[in-house]
Amino acid sequence: MAKELGVGIIGCGNISTTYLSLAPLFKGLKMLACADLNPNAAQLRAEEYGVKAQSVEDLLKNDELDVIVNLTIPATHFSVSKAILEAGKHVYSEKPLVLSLAEGEELRALAKAKNLSIGCAPDTFLGGAHQLARKYIDEGGIGRVTSGTCHVMSPGMEMWHPNPGFFFLAGGGPILDLGPYYIANLINLIGPVKRVAALTSMASPTRTITSQPLAGTVIPVETPTNIHALLEFVSGATITLSASWDVWSHRHNNMELYGTEGSIFVPDPNFFGGKVEASGKNKDIQPPEEWGHPFSKPNQESPQGPRANYRTAGLADMAMALLSGRDPRCSLDRTLHGIDVMTSILKSGQDGCFVDLATTCTQPAALGVDEALALLR
Repeated sequence: MAKELGVGIIGCGNISTTYLSLAPLFKGLKMLACADLNPNAAQLRAEEYGVKAQSVEDLLKNDELDVIVNLTIPATHFSVSKAILEAGKHVYSEKPLVLSLAEGEELRALAKAKNLSIGCAPDTFLGGAHQLARKYIDEGGIGRVTSGTCHVMSPGMEMWHPNPGFFFLAGGGPILDLGPYYIANLINLIGPVKRVAALTSMASPTRTITSQPLAGTVIPVETPTNIHALLEFVSGATITLSASWDVWSHRHNNMELYGTEGSIFVPDPNFFGGKVEASGKNKDIQPPEEWGHPFSKPNQESPQGPRANYRTAGLADMAMALLSGRDPRCSLDRTLHGIDVMTSILKSGQDGCFVDLATTCTQPAALGVDEALALLR
């Protein structure tokens, strides 16, 4: 089998630049082509990154491509991923993979019938900070995890995104847009969820865009923008998850997990790096011993300073898994369990009751220093 997979992209919006610029860091990937319903967008990306611009139809027929990355808007993820599978290509999708568990099961059946694989972001749980937290928990640093809190809250997307309307429609909202980072990391750290309950609301039925180029445009809000959920894990741990775009400021940490022997403080799962801290029963909060994880190393400048950004690590891990015959860490089973968790949270908020999860999964294999280095060129 070839040592790398030919990769194409459908969807040439903002996130495509991340995949096209970071993919060369990793083994197993050869970026070859891109497509978009807007031919000018595809041509722009092609010229920027030295790949071939194609129509969506031609890209699906491209025999050089083994896997196609779906970077379209969430509402079209299912139909585009289905078309990719029907064309005989593996799928790697941006989150969320689909908007319902039924859609996900349909993709699973199609992939199985065609002997194809499906992977999905987020892959930030592979970051050095989160893998350090995983190592600390796995080694018994805080004992058995019993509870915890997660908070991802802000005023919303309309203040910075150039075209934020879809974030507030069905398939958007903070739980489906930002929840995947937190839920994927909780599965990484604790394992699968058993049942959920939630209260949901929205502060306003409309939003006014203040970012360019659509400043002043009023957009409808058709999905909850304020979600407070309770997750019971198979392990017995109970975690509170608050996801909101109705909060102007707060002082909550992104993620805290409490165990029988101590506590651990985990940075924002939306990013690969950040500061991990932990304490034992003595309540002395200190960073765990660093271990030089390559996905902690800053490689980009941001308004907040240097940061580690290794997005496409999940795609690279999927490629290497396909080439070697192992389980990918951003697997379909874990992705569908995450979809089940998120849609069950929204259902609980709508119906006012606990919802038992219909799916389960295993924890992904930890990605230690050597395993991460093996993904890099």
